[in-house]
Amino acid sequence: MFLCPMKKLNFSFANNQKPEKGSVLISDPFLNDPYFGRSVVILCEHNDEGTFGFVLNNYLDIDLHKIDSNFPNINARIGFGGPVSKESLFFIHSLGEEVKDSLKIQEELYYGGDFDDVCRILSEKPELNNQIRFFIGYSGWDDKQLDQELEEKTWITVNNIGKKMILDTELKDLWKTALEMQKGKFKTISKFPNNPSDN
Repeated sequence: MFLCPMKKLNFSFANNQKPEKGSVLISDPFLNDPYFGRSVVILCEHNDEGTFGFVLNNYLDIDLHKIDSNFPNINARIGFGGPVSKESLFFIHSLGEEVKDSLKIQEELYYGGDFDDVCRILSEKPELNNQIRFFIGYSGWDDKQLDQELEEKTWITVNNIGKKMILDTELKDLWKTALEMQKGKFKTISKFPNNPSDN
């Protein structure tokens, strides 16, 4: 039995969207990185000084209530936001001005603010826990660093991922779902196995 040589696939992972505050980055399927492999990242800021955001689909087995009894016992799923400031807690939310000093990321999505406000709100209304996401650590890029990675086709930038999906900690495969939403060649790329030899 003779096997025909495999044709080399010529998929380009690039797109024409420029990153901005509120954009989402989706990693190349073959990015071999312990922090960013098959990751989806929300950008909370992108300017001439640099970029920062949070990985949305990596999680830690941590119960904040057991670490700090002042934190409401709501069984919040804690994300690992990235390799920078791994000793610090961060959060994004859709509570707007209910959380003092919040910074708007995109429509109905905010970063940070008064942590005491968050604790108070969740203590009074624990059902709002699906409107807040917590992260240990964050992801950061120096000036022009992200632009270089985009030129190397490490990421695609998308702007059609809304706050509902960003705040959802129960979604089974956010990376695949986010790519499929881009349709065309990206839907095909979303089906690539983690290890090409598995195909």
